[in-house]
Amino acid sequence: MANKREFKKYVDALGASACDEMMYAFYTVEGADKDAISKAIEKVLLATNKARMNSNIFFDRGAKAFADKKEYEKAKKNFFKALFEKVTTEFSEEIQDALKQFNAALPEDEKKKNKELATE
Repeated sequence: MANKREFKKYVDALGASACDEMMYAFYTVEGADKDAISKAIEKVLLATNKARMNSNIFFDRGAKAFADKKEYEKAKKNFFKALFEKVTTEFSEEIQDALKQFNAALPEDEKKKNKELATE
């Protein structure tokens, strides 16, 4: 990600898109397990909120803790790179778990329809 703002926009867009699809199925797919879909939506919302909150962490060491400004900038860059890799990985895993739960809540005929649409 380019920066915190872009990361938050990405997280919000992905979370909203997933919730939108899940809510559509909740209200329109007959035979869907509404409790499981509700829990999947809750997982997405929690994952989105957690990712946004974790992206607000700041580098806690000042420039004076380093030999020079170049070292400080390098350490700060590495810190944020590792942070966003970790937050992105956790977010992706949580979204995947929610999607698995959502897909399990759909009846078999709906899963077949979705597979056919995906292969077109």
